[in-house]
Amino acid sequence: MSKLFSPIELGPLALANRIAIAPMCQYSAEQGLATDWHMIHLGHLALSGAGLLIIEATAVTEEGRITYADLGLWSDEHAAALEPVVNAMRKHSPIKIAIQLAHAGRKASSEVPWLGGASIPPDHVHGWQTVAPSALPHADGDAVPQALDAAGLARVKDGFVAAARRADALGLDAIELHGAHGYLLHQFLSPLSNRRDDAYGGSLENRMRFPLEVFAAVRAAVSPEMVVGMRISASDWVDGGWDLAQSIVLARELGKLGCQFIHVSSGGVSPLQKIPVGPGYQIEFAARIKAETAMPTIGVGLITEAKQAETIVQTGQADMVALARAMLYDPRWPWHAAVELGASVSAPPQYWRSQPHEFKHLFGDTRLGQR
Repeated sequence: MSKLFSPIELGPLALANRIAIAPMCQYSAEQGLATDWHMIHLGHLALSGAGLLIIEATAVTEEGRITYADLGLWSDEHAAALEPVVNAMRKHSPIKIAIQLAHAGRKASSEVPWLGGASIPPDHVHGWQTVAPSALPHADGDAVPQALDAAGLARVKDGFVAAARRADALGLDAIELHGAHGYLLHQFLSPLSNRRDDAYGGSLENRMRFPLEVFAAVRAAVSPEMVVGMRISASDWVDGGWDLAQSIVLARELGKLGCQFIHVSSGGVSPLQKIPVGPGYQIEFAARIKAETAMPTIGVGLITEAKQAETIVQTGQADMVALARAMLYDPRWPWHAAVELGASVSAPPQYWRSQPHEFKHLFGDTRLGQR
């Protein structure tokens, strides 16, 4: 029996299989509002047969967007724009739906990737003043961010809490806090970006303080049925930066606060990073965190083949796998993986007739009803 297609529970959330669709920014929102693109894109992925879909990085404050075209959830208007998208997925798919809540920190105010992705100065069109733990730009030539003071920290934390409550009211199943890829929470964790000399900088305990405060506030603000986890970068891939040993300490502290999963990625905080990219290059991080904590783990990073994904969960390197680009390239990846692994997968009845004759149990015990 395929372990990849076996059920799993993240806290109270029961998933049909161990395949997650990783959050992927679409840079297609208007003033942070979901558009027709989100209806098409997310609706398409909701029919994939994966167990969990994580909506893209969604800004909790306006200045927390990566680009001017990022999705947001910083007002009730933003929740209202996202609601029909969520309702459509709910109506036509059993997939569970999470959302990644994020603040880009010093990596905000950027151009969309297909126009170069460069930092946009605050006095230019589509630009704004960025904030960060310390007044250190991400890269040479970028605008210098403002270091967050006590009022700024409170405002950002309140933004996470308000967005989490809106996600809860939308009936989403899970929230993933974005603590990876060089964005604000990761910036607090890494000594490369956090040079503060107050209670939020210096020691590991201090650098973890703000991300842990945000997590605790979000956990307290939503219903017990809402699953809350975090995505982290387990390594900066830079000497003297954030690393796996610190990630394990963070995971243990998150566990004490009720964290129900950890999604393990890496990199993003420094242009000096040297990442040995290859198939499953981040899985060892997930395996170590899983082995040394009680935290359910999601592994991610160039997972493209069904047998590769099966091996990861079968050997206990991670509890789940997440796919991003591979899912965009093949939105029916779970169907094809189920065929290869001799498993079954959920599909909408409108598509039952597509089941190949030689794979009669791909969609489970269906009656095709063909005429």
